Amino acid sequence: MRRGRRLAIDVGEARIGVASCDPDGLLATPVETVPGRDLPAAERRLDQLVAEYEPIEVVVGLPRSLNGREGPAANRVRTFAERLARRLAPLPVRLVDERMSTVSAARNMRSSGVSAKKGRSRIDQAAAVVILQTALETERGAGRPPGQCVEVVV
Repeated sequence: MRRGRRLAIDVGEARIGVASCDPDGLLATPVETVPGRDLPAAERRLDQLVAEYEPIEVVVGLPRSLNGREGPAANRVRTFAERLARRLAPLPVRLVDERMSTVSAARNMRSSGVSAKKGRSRIDQAAAVVILQTALETERGAGRPPGQCVEVVV
């Protein structure tokens, strides 16, 4: 397991959830929800978070259907991740499968007594936590970074 903090991003149409982990990669925790409708403002805030947390990589959840296919949401996330990778180079940006992360996060929040209305602003952070925790466990098990690195063409 590589040592170093990571950031995870759950890209939604209206909001972007952000999570981080400790330098040992043991536990993912929520950071914040960035409003996503104003893309330039969202990108500036994400760049600030990267500068603040100084991660060794950024993990972006790639939404796929249950059968593994990619649809319009995955295309939007790939475009977002490519823009992010160009801005953050040489910092690696990795795409990881995020199937069921939002569903899992919502279920966990409901079971802890958070209402859907109150939880809406935190669900994206919780989904980013699920994405990052899964990525960390995958790396621990496989001995290599999870997902696929976004290639930056200069």
